[in-house]
Amino acid sequence: MIYYVNKNAQYSGEHEIHTSDCAFLPSVENRIFLGYFNNSSEALKAAKQYFNNVDGCFYCCPKSHKK
Repeated sequence: MIYYVNKNAQYSGEHEIHTSDCAFLPSVENRIFLGYFNNSSEALKAAKQYFNNVDGCFYCCPKSHKK
């Protein structure tokens, strides 16, 4: 699966990761390509290279969604 992280933080401060087919995927200019991963946990680790506070999308990455 292909994953991206949102450049824009949520109101609560975290940057969400999304799959490429998520209905809530940020626009091209507001996301960073993370790569191909077997699961959202791996993508979350990759997103932490860009941002300290990251979380999975409630809809497409529920296993990595904390808040």
